[in-house]
Amino acid sequence: MTGYGRGLASLGTQTLTVQVSSVNRKTLDLAIKLPEEWESLEASLGEQVRKVALRGRVSVVVELTGENGAGELVWDDIEIGETLDRLSDLADARGISFTPSPELLWSIANSRRKTAELPTAEDAAPVIRTALADALRGFGAMRAKEGESLLIDFITRLNTLRVHVDAITARAPQVTAGYREQLLARLRQAGLELDINDERVLREIALFADRCDVTEELTRLRSHFEQFTALIKSGGEIGRKSEFILQEIGREVNTIGSKANDLTISRAVIELKNELERVREQMANVE
Repeated sequence: MTGYGRGLASLGTQTLTVQVSSVNRKTLDLAIKLPEEWESLEASLGEQVRKVALRGRVSVVVELTGENGAGELVWDDIEIGETLDRLSDLADARGISFTPSPELLWSIANSRRKTAELPTAEDAAPVIRTALADALRGFGAMRAKEGESLLIDFITRLNTLRVHVDAITARAPQVTAGYREQLLARLRQAGLELDINDERVLREIALFADRCDVTEELTRLRSHFEQFTALIKSGGEIGRKSEFILQEIGREVNTIGSKANDLTISRAVIELKNELERVREQMANVE
């Protein structure tokens, strides 16, 4: 599931910013970006994130900026001045006019940057955790809102699945009767006038009816639909549990397709499979 959250906190005269974002992924892929001096905190921050996120490519970025929004890297004015003076002296010694260009100043300034002194990891840890907690609250709220939309989508798709199952249920009793008529018609065409109550005809029809009976599969499908509905409304972790239920639904649909021996039912089975695949794709990213 996708989400974003941002947390701010003061750390001395500087501002600490923690941003948490995620995109869809079946497993949890967590990346935490910290200043080098604070890398020892990565494991504990990861544990804090894992309490909220179980799936997705989750990115956590921790940044520290100065009072005026300056970055972590600051200019070393003294070293820049000394470098310019040395370049000027060198130019004078060779009789060359020296007028620094903006590009030269930028190049020298960048080469003389230094990292602002950061608080120790131990001092920064409580503040980072607080900011991360704020970011995770916003992150969780966004994911929860997306979850509400997904819930509506799943319920709609389940209703579509039920419509196709109802169509199969209504058609199934007619399959055996249709086969009986086809069998008698073929026998007549072959010049075999057998009575409908002939034992051989009845046996063949009974065997066909047994092979094509999908009553149990339809009953299990409805049970799986109820389980799936209860699961997505439970508010708990549903991702991995739903995969098993969807697998069982797929198994029953395949069995019905193999036993159907009827064009109308076969068409309904195709629609069931298409809709089920859409549910699987959507569910693959849900926790």
